[in-house]
Amino acid sequence: MPRRTALIVAVPEAAAYYDLGDGVPAHVTILFPFAPPGDVDEGALDAVLAPFAPFDFTLDRVERWEAASVVLPTPPDPFVALTRAVWSRWPAWPPYGGKHDTIVPHLTTTREGIPLPLAARCSDVRLIEEDGRGRWRTRRTFALQGVA
Repeated sequence: MPRRTALIVAVPEAAAYYDLGDGVPAHVTILFPFAPPGDVDEGALDAVLAPFAPFDFTLDRVERWEAASVVLPTPPDPFVALTRAVWSRWPAWPPYGGKHDTIVPHLTTTREGIPLPLAARCSDVRLIEEDGRGRWRTRRTFALQGVA
């Protein structure tokens, strides 16, 4: 099985409503799929992400997409800006593999009944990496260091 990477914002406040048993925490995706593990330039990632300021957001609206329930964050713009910044630096890795024209930040849930609104804070972006058995782990956390 080929190994993969992704960039996510973990949302521990929603942990009880997301568990696929693969090690990925409840999250809003910044970029997936991302570069193969050996091609990830962590210094360049840090340079792209560090200038962003931490931000508060609220998960406040549930939608049903195909076979999944998703919760949308307000405001979505900081997530979109993070995605665009990484994608701009690595254009070979478009969001969602280029399958969608619009970037719609969301948190997928695996259990019903998430209490809304749910307040959270984004202070970092995680680079997660899949092993050869389909399990994911955090490889590195990149702090958002900009000033709001």
